[in-house]
Amino acid sequence: MAQVGIVMGSDSDMPVMAKAADVLEELGISYEMRIISAHREPDVFFEYAKNAEAAGYKVIIAGAGMAAHLPGMCAAIFPMPVIGIPMHTSSLGGRDSLYSIVQMPSGIPVATVAINGGANAGLLAAKILATSDEALLERLKAYSLSLKESVQKKDERLQETGYKNYAK
Repeated sequence: MAQVGIVMGSDSDMPVMAKAADVLEELGISYEMRIISAHREPDVFFEYAKNAEAAGYKVIIAGAGMAAHLPGMCAAIFPMPVIGIPMHTSSLGGRDSLYSIVQMPSGIPVATVAINGGANAGLLAAKILATSDEALLERLKAYSLSLKESVQKKDERLQETGYKNYAK
């Protein structure tokens, strides 16, 4: 049974949503990924959101561009946390998506990450789940340590090679 639902309105969102899935996989968290358009197939969307709790989801990650209704509508129906990922758009650079997701009405909260912030959405979902899963919390701590070590290795290389030779 999947713990996290990942949903997007279009396959053009896949590169960003895949980053969330990659993080979840790395941390050993089960998920299900779907393409469901709240605008083009509202009946399918409502069924998905109404049944997400019964399906075992503890968190939904919803990506959306432009009008960005998917995260807010998930939050209106699904009783547990929803994380919205605003997608970069060619018309307004994703600001339209960001504003739409972050400006939910009172009583319908959606946690919002950066534009195209798929990896951070996966990490936030993991942190939410880790509040009641000690083993996952330990995996998250190890993940953070690996990020620190990666930066330290890059700095060591910079110190050894100098900035002019770093990229070579």
